[in-house]
Amino acid sequence: MKTTDGTMAQQVFLFVWLLLLSVASGQVSYSIPEEMPKGSLVGNIVQDLGLELRRLKSGNAHIYTGDSAEYVELNKERGVLLIKQRMDREALCGQTTPCALLFQIILENPMELFRVTLEITDINDNAPQFAVNDMKFEISESAFSGAKFTVETAVDNDVGVNGLQNYSLKPTDNFVLKSHNLPDGSKSVELVLEKNLDREKQDYITLLLTAFDGGEPQMSGTMQIMIKVLDANDNAPVCNQAVYKASLEENAPKGTVLTTVSASDADEGSNSVVVYSVSSTSKGVSDLFEIGQNDGVVKLIGNIDYEKHKQYQFVVEARDHGGLTDTCKVIFDVTDKNDNKPAISIMSKLYQISESAKPGTVLAMMNIQDADTHENGRVRCELNENIPFAIQSSSDGFYTVTSEGDLDRERVSAYNISVSCADEGEPSLSSSVTLSLQISDVNDNAPVFERSSYEASVMENNNPGVSVFTIKAVDADWNQNARISYILEDSSVNGLPISSFVSVGADSGVIHALRSFDYEQIKNFQFHIKAQDGGSPPLSSNVSVKIIIQDQNDNAPQVLYPVQSTSSQVAEIVPRSADVGYLVTKVVAVDVDSGQNAWLSYKLQKATDRALFEVGLQNGEIRTVRQVTDKDAVKQKLTVVVEDNGQPSRSATVNINVAVADSFPEVLSEFTDFTQDKEYNDNLTFYLVLALAVVSFLFILCLVVIISVKIYKWRQHRIYYNSSLPVIPYCPPRYDDNVSTGTLQQVHNYELYRTTDSRKSDFKYITPRSRSVLIVNPSSTGTTQRALSESNNLNDLESPQKQKPPNTDWRFTQNQRPGPSGAAATPEVAMGTGPWPNPPTEAEQLQALMAAANEVSEATNTLGPGTMGLSTRYSPQFTLQHVPDYRQNVYIPGSTATLTAGGQQIQPLPPQQALPPPQTPDGQGEPPKAQTPACKKKSTKKEKK
Repeated sequence: MKTTDGTMAQQVFLFVWLLLLSVASGQVSYSIPEEMPKGSLVGNIVQDLGLELRRLKSGNAHIYTGDSAEYVELNKERGVLLIKQRMDREALCGQTTPCALLFQIILENPMELFRVTLEITDINDNAPQFAVNDMKFEISESAFSGAKFTVETAVDNDVGVNGLQNYSLKPTDNFVLKSHNLPDGSKSVELVLEKNLDREKQDYITLLLTAFDGGEPQMSGTMQIMIKVLDANDNAPVCNQAVYKASLEENAPKGTVLTTVSASDADEGSNSVVVYSVSSTSKGVSDLFEIGQNDGVVKLIGNIDYEKHKQYQFVVEARDHGGLTDTCKVIFDVTDKNDNKPAISIMSKLYQISESAKPGTVLAMMNIQDADTHENGRVRCELNENIPFAIQSSSDGFYTVTSEGDLDRERVSAYNISVSCADEGEPSLSSSVTLSLQISDVNDNAPVFERSSYEASVMENNNPGVSVFTIKAVDADWNQNARISYILEDSSVNGLPISSFVSVGADSGVIHALRSFDYEQIKNFQFHIKAQDGGSPPLSSNVSVKIIIQDQNDNAPQVLYPVQSTSSQVAEIVPRSADVGYLVTKVVAVDVDSGQNAWLSYKLQKATDRALFEVGLQNGEIRTVRQVTDKDAVKQKLTVVVEDNGQPSRSATVNINVAVADSFPEVLSEFTDFTQDKEYNDNLTFYLVLALAVVSFLFILCLVVIISVKIYKWRQHRIYYNSSLPVIPYCPPRYDDNVSTGTLQQVHNYELYRTTDSRKSDFKYITPRSRSVLIVNPSSTGTTQRALSESNNLNDLESPQKQKPPNTDWRFTQNQRPGPSGAAATPEVAMGTGPWPNPPTEAEQLQALMAAANEVSEATNTLGPGTMGLSTRYSPQFTLQHVPDYRQNVYIPGSTATLTAGGQQIQPLPPQQALPPPQTPDGQGEPPKAQTPACKKKSTKKEKK
């Protein structure tokens, strides 16, 4: 009864202790019996913890048991705890009461931890059992009444009322059963001789010992006791101590002497010899300890682990040869030794965190335990240095790793967080674990160009699509946030969009030229390129790019003076009295290129007499090298090459005819043969014949069309006339010779003579003859003589008897007449009625005549529609005021001055003077336009057409 009352008191104390623990720590406690089947309900964890069911799913709830097996599982759908596998309280806790399982429920996002205590109550599922099925005793018949004999006790793995409660012995003729409570709570059973034995009556006695528990239903175990009755041995051994205690250090070496058990026997002889042995009821002791049979020395023969057993106790039996025994108990307390490192168990962790995460974000939760005790089990944890993280203890054995600073992926993209834990033992033991954490990128960096601005050059006349150069920007971000696209900003160059000039590769940043550049049109241009990353929202930056067009020597020099003409030749006159260095003329040329590509040099390529003339290398002035003599030929032909300084260089040639003579007739007599040495141009005759054939074909075609139209109209008229419909009178158009509005002129005047640059025939229309220009026609002597005769009659222009009044449209004013600039010294001359103010020299007259003839030759080369081949300059709407004044910039042989039309004084001639600008149809001068490559290309296309 006392036993039952003690058990109930323990259960009440256990229940109160669990209740107080639950209230104090906030944990949930459950109590279930052992051996419940799999799937049995433990409790509603959602209701008991005050959670919502969806929180289990969103938080990825799971059970953490450490290294222990999982006996309970969490059903997230129902929010309940279920039995995962059958639990045996005896296997889990043995004789330890109360028997409880501790585990944790962990939730994530955010992380939460709940502690659950599961008490396993005992059921009567184990019967009392004896270690042996039978025991044998040898008892002397002389044993006196009251002698005690220790028997093996039964073991019941159940606890409380289900444990071992009492024994019964049958038969009880000689012996009774007596039990004693030991200090550790267990019981010892003894046979007490109640009636003396008589070997003569009964030498063997068999007893049945039964052990009973207090469960429902009650269970029992039996053991048979066989007693051999011996002759008298009336003194039993007596142990010197009832209990032997000693301390045992963990991991002590094998063979260590722990203690010595001793017993004494009052008998003599063989009956006093005591033999020591370990009782068979102490399970597992024989593998760790041994005792000397004769000396009672207890030695260590196994490995002691404090974490498995903190105390060992067993019974030592002292037996004499007469079979009398006595027992004593040996207790060893194991002392702890720091032989266990802290065990680090990661319960949950993050593998990646955003660089924008706020400080205090939980990265990992860990359970750290040390199996040792006291100082050996106290653990301190720390992280490696120079990282923005910290470790904190949330409760006993549970730690969290959190962030405590701003993270920057561009500075550190990943961290290896080393968690080191050490105990306080001597020597201290430690363990560590490394957490790998990746920092995810946030688009917080804009692309950055390698330079603040770019400048590149490209040679003109490049091929469209050529790569100019490459720009590059870098982005400190990662992956899509660092993927850069290059975009051409909208702008314009000379009114055109920049996208028509260049393009940029969206991924490569390669800038391509979309057109062929011309340095003469554009020297450089500037635009902006934007670099944009692929983040959300995207970040961008701009850079300025300047493209410089480099000049290429793609333009040959152009000769402005003397003007070359194919219809007539103009000769410079050099008097025979000219001194050394006499300025014959000056070659004026320009080059639309720039730099050294436009540096021009003049060289004398060919000359009739190289010893007579030289040309200035830089200024193009043609001067005499020596004194002109009578032996020098009258006609001199010079070929000057104008060459630029480009690589490769380009050049242009100009032919200059020089007449060495003192009188005008002498020049004319020799001048007619200037162009006789030119070669025939076979292609020119072919083109002329082809043109005549085409014109004839078009003329016949027009006649056929006109006749067809007339016949058609005549037939229509007949149809209308013969029909009954109202007649509409029809009058065909008149083609009268006297009507000025006819389709064709009835009178055409042609004159056939040879050109100045070919020995073959060519057709030219009559042009007005200049009275002061020498026109050389090598194929027609009569034309030359007529020009000469007209030049001799210059003074007869004012006589109305010799010449009809000229048409006002063809009248020259004095300012337009050829001659020295500023020569109008008298009003008569200014009005155009007087002679030259001072009789010009023959050289001046010839110079003026040649200039005018050159202009007339140019005019006759341009044929226009509506005048049957005449130049528009000589159309009826064209007046003489359109003829440029050739007195401007007229070189006076032997002098460095030139005559001007506006002033009355002679001004020095500039080093390079271009020809005067041509007159516009309204009579106003137009400044010369610089020839650009665009103009040059357009003119080339027109010539091809």
